[in-house]
Amino acid sequence: MDISKRQELYRQALKNDKSATPNTSFRDAFGVSNSAKIIGRGFFCFNLNLESLGPSVDQLVVHCLLRFPPEDEIYFSIIIKKDMPQLRARLAEMKAVGTSKPWKRPGDADEVEDDSDQDQSGAASAPESSPQSPDDLDYAAKNNNVKGYLAQDGRLYLRNKGFFDELPEDLGTISRPVAIEKIVFAIYPPAAAARRSLLAREFVGYLGSLIGRENIHEARSVWPETNAVSPEMARMPDTIDLPGIEAAVSALGGHYPNGEIARYHAGLNFLKHKHFVILSGLSGTGKTQLALLYARAIHGKTARDADDPFLFVCPVRPEWTDPAGLTGYYDVLTDRYVVPPFLEAVLVATAFKDSPVFVILDEMNLARVEYYFSDVLSAIETGEALPLHSNGVPLEGSTGSSIPASIPLPPNLFITGTINIDETTNPVSDKVLDRAILIEMNDVDVDGYITKIEAEQPALGTACGACRTHLVTLQNIMTGHRLGFGYRLVSEVITYHNFAVRKLGQSSDEVLDQLMIQKLLVKLRGSEAQRSLLEDLTKQLSSLPRSKALLDGLAADLDEYGAFQASR
Repeated sequence: MDISKRQELYRQALKNDKSATPNTSFRDAFGVSNSAKIIGRGFFCFNLNLESLGPSVDQLVVHCLLRFPPEDEIYFSIIIKKDMPQLRARLAEMKAVGTSKPWKRPGDADEVEDDSDQDQSGAASAPESSPQSPDDLDYAAKNNNVKGYLAQDGRLYLRNKGFFDELPEDLGTISRPVAIEKIVFAIYPPAAAARRSLLAREFVGYLGSLIGRENIHEARSVWPETNAVSPEMARMPDTIDLPGIEAAVSALGGHYPNGEIARYHAGLNFLKHKHFVILSGLSGTGKTQLALLYARAIHGKTARDADDPFLFVCPVRPEWTDPAGLTGYYDVLTDRYVVPPFLEAVLVATAFKDSPVFVILDEMNLARVEYYFSDVLSAIETGEALPLHSNGVPLEGSTGSSIPASIPLPPNLFITGTINIDETTNPVSDKVLDRAILIEMNDVDVDGYITKIEAEQPALGTACGACRTHLVTLQNIMTGHRLGFGYRLVSEVITYHNFAVRKLGQSSDEVLDQLMIQKLLVKLRGSEAQRSLLEDLTKQLSSLPRSKALLDGLAADLDEYGAFQASR
């Protein structure tokens, strides 16, 4: 889509806005010579021909354009309605002064510039009541080059001759400033804007600080991009009813029948300034999927794989001993600041303050949480800015964003960590647990989940029937010994069984025997306390010869060595 097409779509979106009237005058300031730019104490908005502004016009809408690196464009429209009389008075004032040349500033001495305009007494021939300049500016006789400047007081200052390199400190020296009704904006490209346009979003925030944030409005769905920020993505989770969230998660394929969604929703939203939850449980119980599906449900997504620019997954690595994996670092080779997913989420949340941004620290206790997460924990609790680097000026980021020396954690950032407790992970200290809501997800509804698979995937019905009894019974046996398995294992067992029976022609019992060894029994280990576990499993799987042989071998190891382990 070329720039002319983008501009036309933006114009059309503003014409279709409900605030537009039949007598609204729309003017463009998209050209190179009159496009917006930052100047001292404000910025230059437009250079327009307002000579033909008719008396019936009741609203003026001026379309402006400002570009930000790397390739973002911010289109914004200055709308003047209530102060149209002041605008007309300013235009008339400038034109009158420019027409009455030579004019005099207040206090100027009389000067004669052209002898031909003198009468016999030597006095100038200009009318005695010639308008004087209302300020220290020079004016033209026509309003065909009216420049508009938005100043730090939020008002628009006009002149029809010359330019300001910077606005004066004393704005009272410029006559008749015009109040702005509101500013409407849109950022192109919308797909990239959610992840990259921090500069553009900071500019929008600056506009809001001038004329009031309530007077800044974003025009949505201007350009046909799938990743544009929809109205659903601008909803905070605590404004959405819980049944609606649960229904959306279920529609996305989630199965959480034991109140996990309600607890997770409460844990993320009970405080306004802090949103930090840790999900703990057996591998495969849907911890990461709960966080992913919840975020997509909040954002109004209807597919599990839908791209969501406000959702970030940050896999934690075991070698992390400092915050660099989360908050980034300066790379001297590329002369850029490396922006990891967590910092990108912070930047996006800072830019889109009205939208919830979710970041998931997956397997967060593979490394010592206190080592790499301490800066974030401190920022969460104290409200102080998150330190990034020590440079006096922002650095260029690897994603194209400008990276400041520090940045506060925005209140619309929702952090979720997932942890497993096994021999590959580290314990989570009390100082971390005290700052989070910990939700355990060890209750697995195997029978209900198989029923859900049957309903959603009828082709797997036969496999579900063949596997159900063994899976449900084994889960009950293992749960009594604080062991078990999750939904991922159930799904994979059923899918494998369906494939092996239908595609490979193997018998159902043969495949079940393989699966018990390959997916369930392989994790068995223990000591004398788990003898009853082996006995119960042997009784349940006695009809599967390979599984029974493995369990008999483990029982023999227990008799001889006092311990057993299936995989070694």
